[in-house]
Amino acid sequence: MTANWLIWGIAALSVAGVILRPLGWHEAVWAVAGAVLLTASGLLPLASAVRGVADGTDVYLFLIGMMLLSELARSQGLFDWLAGHVAVHASGSAPRLFLLIYLMGTLVTIFLSNDATAVVLTPAVAAVIRTVKAKDPLPYLLICAFIANAASFVLPISNPANLVIYGAHIPALGIWVPRFGAASVLAIIATYAALRFTQRKTLRQPISRDVQAQKLSQGGRLAGAGIIATALVLMIVSAFGIPLGLPTFLAGAATACLVLAPGRQPVLPLLREISWGILPLVAGLFVIVAALSQSGLVAMLTALLQTATRTSPAAAFWGIGLTTGFAANLVNNLPEGLLTGHALTAAQLSPGISGAALVGVDLGPNLSVTGSLATILWLTALRREGLHVTAGSFLKLGFLIMPPALILALAALEFAS
Repeated sequence: MTANWLIWGIAALSVAGVILRPLGWHEAVWAVAGAVLLTASGLLPLASAVRGVADGTDVYLFLIGMMLLSELARSQGLFDWLAGHVAVHASGSAPRLFLLIYLMGTLVTIFLSNDATAVVLTPAVAAVIRTVKAKDPLPYLLICAFIANAASFVLPISNPANLVIYGAHIPALGIWVPRFGAASVLAIIATYAALRFTQRKTLRQPISRDVQAQKLSQGGRLAGAGIIATALVLMIVSAFGIPLGLPTFLAGAATACLVLAPGRQPVLPLLREISWGILPLVAGLFVIVAALSQSGLVAMLTALLQTATRTSPAAAFWGIGLTTGFAANLVNNLPEGLLTGHALTAAQLSPGISGAALVGVDLGPNLSVTGSLATILWLTALRREGLHVTAGSFLKLGFLIMPPALILALAALEFAS
């Protein structure tokens, strides 16, 4: 029992380090430190740690492919071009610009993942806001944080957490879309309505009409074509239930070759801009979850889920959906997704219960700045722009925005199930 308490304590401190980033150290430092400490102390056998790292292979490949695509789009000016056209079509209307940015963020999240929305779209939106001379840029930048989570379960590729929850058992696209389609639409609409309401006073301020859209370079056009092709490929392989990691990686690498080869552009500058730290972060979390599983925590969660489902399936559905939604803000949704995924696989529960857990893990982080990796990355992108959002101010918004969207999404999912 002492060993189990030590495992739980190290895991809790590691996750706290990931969320709070003491000393300003990267999130990966704390996840890897926890994994190394668990292994070096003998609490987790080396073979189990290696298996834990290997379990994340599909996620690593998916993330590398998506990061390649996102950085190509950024470096070739694709996102700046899109954002510029959004500003032109806003025609001096702040509410229209707000809506168009929200729609653009929705599309980026759906087809490039929520992390891409946080990392790449945020600076593009900031550039647009400077162009239209908006007095307060925050309402438009908040979109990048909230839509990154609200639209993150439209497709399996929209959020890495989707991959870790289902693992090798991720539903085929033909099953995924009917199951989560209505819930996703309601989450996106409810999040927009609540966010738009909270920002209504600021959006009365005028913005400039004098905006000219940039021309898209050849590289930008090729990057866009590669992204569209990748989305089509991933929807096809998802329809057949094929793991998404390797196809995403190959598509990202092929797009990089397509974009860089004609002008003989060097690949190293592209690779240097990619946030490689996310890979050891995820690997460390996989090891920590392996240790938690060994400690019996997953078995306890599995038994709890099975008992709750037998007692009242409806209560279990809402219980796990709401619990995972709010708990994500205490432990971050990536480790929560890993732990929940292990428990769901062991419990062999109904698709509806598993779906409720996924909606909670994906949408719940809109409550606080610590809820998801995407929101943490968004804060980092804001700091680069010289902007700051306090945890308290975000939490006030989150309490107005997240719960209604979560409840509506769960209701739609229950109806679809």
